Amino acid sequence: MAAVSSSVPPTPLGGVRVLDLSKVLAGPLCTQYMADMGADVIKVEAAGQGDDTRGWPPFQDGQAAVFLSCNRNKRSIALDLKSAHGRAVVQRLAAWADVVVHSFGPGVAQKLGVDWEALSEINPRLVYCAISGFGPVGSLSHGKGFDVVLQAFCGMISITGETEGGAVRSPFSPVDQATGLHALIGILAALRQRDASGRGVTVDASLFDTALGFMGYFMQGYWARGTEPARAGAGHESLCPYQDFATADKPIILGIANDALWRAFCTLAGRPELVSDPRFATNAQRVANRAQTLAATRELLAARTRGEWLPALEQAGIPCSPIHTLAEVDAHPHTRESGMVFDYPETGADTGPLKGVAQPVRFDGMRLTTPKRPPSLNQDWASVLADAGYSDPEVRDLLQQMA
Repeated sequence: MAAVSSSVPPTPLGGVRVLDLSKVLAGPLCTQYMADMGADVIKVEAAGQGDDTRGWPPFQDGQAAVFLSCNRNKRSIALDLKSAHGRAVVQRLAAWADVVVHSFGPGVAQKLGVDWEALSEINPRLVYCAISGFGPVGSLSHGKGFDVVLQAFCGMISITGETEGGAVRSPFSPVDQATGLHALIGILAALRQRDASGRGVTVDASLFDTALGFMGYFMQGYWARGTEPARAGAGHESLCPYQDFATADKPIILGIANDALWRAFCTLAGRPELVSDPRFATNAQRVANRAQTLAATRELLAARTRGEWLPALEQAGIPCSPIHTLAEVDAHPHTRESGMVFDYPETGADTGPLKGVAQPVRFDGMRLTTPKRPPSLNQDWASVLADAGYSDPEVRDLLQQMA
């Protein structure tokens, strides 16, 4: 298993302090990537239960996999934000922080006294990022949003799956994860603006905006065509052949995205005459004659095994891949060599081995973090309260209030 880096990794966000009031996936992924880049991230969790994802199966050594995937390199404190003492801690941390991130439902931040107006009075240089379902404006701005809801609302599910099949949700929560990335982009730009102007900035990232943004070229196609795109399984409405195909034994993915690749494929398959066939001569013609193109491609690929096709296709420069299981991609040499999968350091006899998926960006050829395991609930209350400026007597008084 490859280490994340054998050298001291870069910390481009070193010195940036983040108060993370978010939960589940979008916000925690955003702040995890900030922590990977060197930011000091304090994760504020609900007293008693913590982040919702702590209770989501599957579990490894009692820890929830989803929580583990997006909360490394953070400190945790558990607070009741409905209580005066919980709000007081957050307000003191807001004075300490450069960035606040939350994903409260509509109106909740205001009720808790942690909205932009309240916290910017405490810290006028604060970058304040709100992650929501439908954004801050519009008739649905007070609606609740989840990844699957926005996949459906913005048309993603309508184009996903086989032609004759039912609704299919994209299983890796792309709307949640990409909203976290959009929030990160906004925060980084806002920090630059704040440093130039000296004034705080608000950033809004919503699942609606992300999902509709994903649909950009499908919307352009709809406006151009005037009709809805058909479901095409693993295919592509603008390219053909560009999908999964059976071989003599196991399936592969073939990505013929231009005419030069089609010529190379036909030559490799021993059917160069297909290049001049008017049904297949250009990508536009292959798309217009999709059924015939796919039938011809299937016939050619069925003549050899996957083990015969893949090296030949790669040698010819034709994009292709086996359809890996998670076990296969985990075991592949490139996965280990890239450092994208790493081992967390052991922390004691009570913790077993733990893997993680790294930050997908390199700085100066290195991964961006030496990983620290995701925290247990309220693990870091003492250091967090110290950063909030609490004296020892104040800490004792606070603990009595929280008891």
